[in-house]
Amino acid sequence: MPKRISRSDEASAVVWSSDDGDRRKAGRDRRDRGPAQPSGGAGGGRVKVRRETSGRRGKTVTTVSNVGLGDDALRELAGRLKKRCGVGGSAKDGVIELQGDHRETVMEVLRAEGLDAVLAGG
Repeated sequence: MPKRISRSDEASAVVWSSDDGDRRKAGRDRRDRGPAQPSGGAGGGRVKVRRETSGRRGKTVTTVSNVGLGDDALRELAGRLKKRCGVGGSAKDGVIELQGDHRETVMEVLRAEGLDAVLAGG
């Protein structure tokens, strides 16, 4: 029988951790990005490039997902994109994040590398 969580347990649950940050957003972020791609397998489908501000205190971030590369190749691609855009960023959980709105530049680089990239979102 599953354990029921009472309101008092919910109110005392950990919502922020120095390791993970805001734990309330952790579940929401995973649902927004869709299922995680296997680190070594092909992502299949199109590479999605989108601009996000949600959960980032109003800061704009360009995300690249569904790339279908292994961890090392993903970090290498992220390095090339960061250098080309002249910004900081990261590559984790199969998603490349670049600081700022650089969708057009990212699209040029991805298409030059032979990837089927599309703008996603609004």
